[in-house]
Amino acid sequence: MITRFAPSPTGPLHLGHAYSALTVWDIAAKLGGTALLRIEDTDSTRARTEFEQAIYDDLRWLGLDWPLPVRRQSDHTPDYNRVIEQLAKRQLVFPCSCTRRDIQDAGAVPGVEGLVYPGTCRHRPMNDAQPGDAVRLNISATLQQLDQPITFTELSSGASIRHDIDPDHLFTDIGDTVLIRKNTGDPAYHLACVHDDALQGVTHVVRGMDLWAQTPFQVLLQSIMRWPMQQYHHHPLITDGNGKRLAKIDKSKALSKYRAEGATPDDIRRLVGLPPSSC
Repeated sequence: MITRFAPSPTGPLHLGHAYSALTVWDIAAKLGGTALLRIEDTDSTRARTEFEQAIYDDLRWLGLDWPLPVRRQSDHTPDYNRVIEQLAKRQLVFPCSCTRRDIQDAGAVPGVEGLVYPGTCRHRPMNDAQPGDAVRLNISATLQQLDQPITFTELSSGASIRHDIDPDHLFTDIGDTVLIRKNTGDPAYHLACVHDDALQGVTHVVRGMDLWAQTPFQVLLQSIMRWPMQQYHHHPLITDGNGKRLAKIDKSKALSKYRAEGATPDDIRRLVGLPPSSC
């Protein structure tokens, strides 16, 4: 059993991150498995080395450790580009020059992750790619090449529950998702995350319920690449007193501030509703 905690170094960790990390390590310990740490720093416009170091410091303070070396996604861009080359040979990706305004003006409809791409550049072959273009997965073409149902197993209820993914949902509610970001050329979260789970032998994906809506697309990418399928455990989210999810963008209180105020790791476990450490 191998699972992972994969934060992005774009801000300090807060209680929501602590809950997720502690849940990952607790489940690994319960199942006699291994918890990996992975740094998902592919967003070159926001990732910072000081935030990465703070992640290590906060997790060690919580009493967590992990195998070394830690995989930093920004060190492995060629890995993700090779996946794009494989998909391009199968004519499953296309370059896209559309801006957000272009997509909105084209009459895109809301989906599970924002506006569903209306297919404006879907006709373009990869040899037409221009500097700064994004790369998107052609959902329709991908579905046509699949020879098996798209399913995943969820464990969060305490039972093993199979979820069948409706192809129509992928096409109409998710659409041609970005794999390489526009202008920066950075690999998108979906591509780097799913690739690395396969590469690192991850068997159990333990993460927040806020990522539930992203699971169908990631399972589709796993399926078309014939990568191993993981079992999933989407845990509840930590919220503030008003029921609002804690997030970096809202400048939720950093773990380092709790530490500076004299809190202990068991205090953090209590704050997020977890039992004290058995260590």
